Amino acid sequence: MSDVERWCPEPLWLLARPLLPDAPQRHQGGGRRRLDDRAVLAAILYVLQTGCAWSALPTSFAVSAPTAHRRFTEWVQAEVFSQLHQALLDLLGTAGAIDWSRASVDSMHVRAVKGGT
Repeated sequence: MSDVERWCPEPLWLLARPLLPDAPQRHQGGGRRRLDDRAVLAAILYVLQTGCAWSALPTSFAVSAPTAHRRFTEWVQAEVFSQLHQALLDLLGTAGAIDWSRASVDSMHVRAVKGGT
């Protein structure tokens, strides 16, 4: 099993792929071919899970640190990770795989001062 398959297994990839924004159009014959989104997602998940620096990304992902970071920034702006989080919660909730008995809510209740400030 490759690092890409380990960090982005097929079921996760099938859930994430439709959430990713379309690749920008390249000019005819210009630039490099865009790296595989699944490999980039796996590299991003590796960095997020392990806490390593982008520059310490293992070469086994075949994704450079600048590419992974740039795509991470693009996908954060496109809200891919919040959508993926919600999709995972929906999937697990439907399957009854979330144990809500251990959930907690943190809040504060403070009376508002009359007259403001």
